[in-house]
Amino acid sequence: MAIQMGGGAETPMSDINTTPLVDVMLVLLIIFLIAVPVAIQTIEKLEIPVMESVESKDKVENLLLTVSTTDANGRSAGEPGFEGATRNGECRVYFNNVTPVTSEELYDQAFERLDAIVQRAGGAEAIMEDPEAIPQVHIRGDVNAPWRCVAGAIYNIQAAGYPTVGFISNPVEPGI
Repeated sequence: MAIQMGGGAETPMSDINTTPLVDVMLVLLIIFLIAVPVAIQTIEKLEIPVMESVESKDKVENLLLTVSTTDANGRSAGEPGFEGATRNGECRVYFNNVTPVTSEELYDQAFERLDAIVQRAGGAEAIMEDPEAIPQVHIRGDVNAPWRCVAGAIYNIQAAGYPTVGFISNPVEPGI
């Protein structure tokens, strides 16, 4: 038999403990009282420099790759009747923007090229002392080239030993 104290039925407690809420609000108030005057005093008048854009001077050793695909009829860029790259076409990689290469040829040619640059610089230790002398790879991908083609080129280039791979995009005219 259960003992019941008090004459009424049990009701859920509807009181909310507001102490943690008040504590957090006081801490935030103190932080803002200290941080706002400091922020206002440190920024008097912000002057943003206007700089002229300068064309970068690429090193001759940098490698330029163009990644594209065949069109719907299987034709590559440069062939007569080429209608533009398609998502379902075969991957095409152009070494130094001119020579079409397969995956194996890309790896071999990139490795031989990097090895020749390193040997000309005096070995791996000599080229590591001057990070500016380490060549980079710049990839220009066709807008319709699928990621699998670009990723395959990146994989082969990094496997060949190039530490830096970047992308080149076509600039967009402002207001277009």
